[in-house]
Amino acid sequence: MKREIAVFDYAEHIMKELNKGVLLTTKADGRVNTMTISWGTLGIEWAKPIFTVFVREIRFTRTMLEKNGEFTINIPYGEVDRKILGIAGTKSGRDMDKIKELSLTPEEPEKISVPGIRELPLTLECRVIYKQKQDGAAISEADRERFYPQEVESGFHGSNRDYHTAYYGENVGAYVIEQADKPESAEAAVDKQKERR
Repeated sequence: MKREIAVFDYAEHIMKELNKGVLLTTKADGRVNTMTISWGTLGIEWAKPIFTVFVREIRFTRTMLEKNGEFTINIPYGEVDRKILGIAGTKSGRDMDKIKELSLTPEEPEKISVPGIRELPLTLECRVIYKQKQDGAAISEADRERFYPQEVESGFHGSNRDYHTAYYGENVGAYVIEQADKPESAEAAVDKQKERR
């Protein structure tokens, strides 16, 4: 069961979790892939809610986004096995089926072709409406040296020589995947978080 949400009501939670790692899920040629990201932005452009993701040139996820410009952002909401984020962020979908290997449960999407991931239930459905490859010359020298060291091969999962492409995804749907057997609703969990502040 999915409970629709207003994405900006959850902006603080989304950005806190993004800093720790969330999943970017794609689908192309009948195959679903997911990758951990910790860079992204949530905002408004062209009077639309936008989630922008940054994907390095060599990534399998980039290949999939070029084939199908839709993606979901899958955000922890409550308990999550952090092993999922660790493996999804260091292994390539070219070499393994991460959905199968991590025993992830794809959740039928509402408005796009890419599923959500039940284990990370706060889900944003996005459709790419603009993309832009980074101009290395426009990045500060300090950030180029730190995040784009030219001596590090492109295949390395951390900072390497590849620049990113920014994919601006219009947020066309947002919801929390809820399981019927859960004793506490996700809404109740948010209320508890607010009470603790």
